[in-house]
Amino acid sequence: MLFNSIDFAVFLPVIFLLYWFVANKNLKSQNLLIVLASYLFYGWWDWKFLSLIVFSTIVDYSIGYLLKKEENIKKRKILLWISILVNLSFLGFFKYYNFFLDNFIAGFSLFGQEISPNTLNIILPVGISFYTFQTLSYTIDVYKRNLEPTKDFIAFSAFVSFFPQLVAGPIERATHLLPQFYKKRNFDYALAVDGLRQILWGLFKKIVIADNCAEYANQIFNNSADMNGSSLVLGAVFFTFQIYGDFSGYSDIAIGTSRLFGFDLMKNFAFPYFSRDIAEFWRRWHISLSTWFRDYLYIPLGGSRGGTWMKVRNTFIIFIVSGFWHGANWTFIVWGALNAIYFLPLLLTKNNRNNLDTIAQGKIIPNIREFYTMLLTFSMTVFAWIFFRANSIGHALSYISEIFSLSLFSLPKFESMSGALLTLSFVGLFTLIEWLGRDGNYAIEHLGLSWKTPLRYSLYYSIIVVIFWFGGKEQQFIYFQF
Repeated sequence: MLFNSIDFAVFLPVIFLLYWFVANKNLKSQNLLIVLASYLFYGWWDWKFLSLIVFSTIVDYSIGYLLKKEENIKKRKILLWISILVNLSFLGFFKYYNFFLDNFIAGFSLFGQEISPNTLNIILPVGISFYTFQTLSYTIDVYKRNLEPTKDFIAFSAFVSFFPQLVAGPIERATHLLPQFYKKRNFDYALAVDGLRQILWGLFKKIVIADNCAEYANQIFNNSADMNGSSLVLGAVFFTFQIYGDFSGYSDIAIGTSRLFGFDLMKNFAFPYFSRDIAEFWRRWHISLSTWFRDYLYIPLGGSRGGTWMKVRNTFIIFIVSGFWHGANWTFIVWGALNAIYFLPLLLTKNNRNNLDTIAQGKIIPNIREFYTMLLTFSMTVFAWIFFRANSIGHALSYISEIFSLSLFSLPKFESMSGALLTLSFVGLFTLIEWLGRDGNYAIEHLGLSWKTPLRYSLYYSIIVVIFWFGGKEQQFIYFQF
């Protein structure tokens, strides 16, 4: 079920009313309603894959229960590895089977050995990368004794399948989200209104920014051989705002929806395109995944505590694994490696934690140095996104080679230029609002709160009108494929 669909527009208020007016007397009833609603939400796409979520839930709940009773270190490690292997085996099969098979066949063909392929028509279950990492966080934290294993199977099922963030995050830690299912939740009007504001801004990001940018990004990338350099730059910029509006928009809707039900989800984006270096960008982009890899992979590998070789090795591992997490294509691996190359000079010179505050804090405009570093970081990010969006490494390289040609200095040429200019004007307005609201959890968190009621509601209704009037053609959320 898509957040930007009529189905969800009916689903959400129905579940909201049942949650607060029917199941509100009993905590277990509320949790059970969340489980059923989440299974309906996910099953709306394909009910057959519900069995994967249920199986993963049973496995990790059982592992947690056994870890609580087991004191033997070797047996505890065996239980942990059972959880890791079961979860990653499902993820690996559905997401990477054909990738490894195709590359295995290609490797043998280099030596003149032809192997008959047996590629399966495997459908990638929506959200499997997200809920797999979420359940793994529970098992790992229980193993490390950072979390007391739960006895409440319904609460644990609700944690695994919680519908607002089930299919595209944020990837919640068990230590943060699971305890919220144990506590009685009372309706908080101010929290709900704030949630609605964040949902509204998320819908604007997705429908007006991302979906409109997608139309031109797809047109340019799919016909890149016929485009000049300036058009290709524009295509990369369109994709840059498409993926940000799409993914951060989903996170805003998920976080806002959770607030309607009395839950607090972690912040997943913190205005990453205003970063002054790549290290800051990765502290602000897809925060739930970046911190997951940091805590469960990078630090166990030794982090940045060892010598230069260990720092280099661990940096490349964390970024390449992050790239591979996004998809079974060499383009994602190169994208991850490129970001590692960006990041390493900062790490090795111990400048990776220079920019921990908000850029131009307390000021309307940045100073020259801040503006230059922000523009440089943004340009590096746009360049890396080309590999992320391209169909293949060859496609990315040909795309880049045309950018760095004399055609870069000619005017962009592609269909619907007038529509593209309108979209760019919305991107400019969007960037301005994000800049002015960069100190908040989301751009319009504080916008208009001090205004008189008619004026404040005029702002909200204006955003709604823009969504309906200027929204692009409905596009599936990008991160559903991951």
